[in-house]
Amino acid sequence: MNSPKLQFRLWSSSDSLDELTWLLCQAYAPLGAAGLNYTAVNQTADVTQSRISKGQCLLALMEGVMVGSVVVAPPRTQSLCPHFNQPDVASINQFAVLPTYQGSGIGSSLLEQGEAWARAKGYQRMALDTAESAHDLIYYYTNRGYSPVCHVQWPGKNYRSVVLGKSL
Repeated sequence: MNSPKLQFRLWSSSDSLDELTWLLCQAYAPLGAAGLNYTAVNQTADVTQSRISKGQCLLALMEGVMVGSVVVAPPRTQSLCPHFNQPDVASINQFAVLPTYQGSGIGSSLLEQGEAWARAKGYQRMALDTAESAHDLIYYYTNRGYSPVCHVQWPGKNYRSVVLGKSL
């Protein structure tokens, strides 16, 4: 999806961490309202900075305003789910689209661009996780070629996550 009003680009140091944090909190608010304590429900700008610094942040902007984001990160080194530790696996996190733009194709475009970035860097697979009770999100990801690879209980989370993977 691309229109004259919609642009996709990499995060820049001149971008606002506060704006990105607000976007993430807005996008994750329905999950928080459902009782799930995802980090992005109420993270601070410092947490946003820490999380985006671990990978490549891609933004979706509508008329210059952030409406979506995704971070594609290299393999982890000590994840509780061994799939994330594989040297050919990049991971997706901080994936968000403002609720008013959800269903418009922005999220799918962000995922596609994140996957293309990972492919260009030589990664062969992608991984992401979400609460196993987030059936709509699991359906969304499986319709884009992701499938469950393991389950994990992250420290401090009140839900068990399903980790989904996809070959690139």
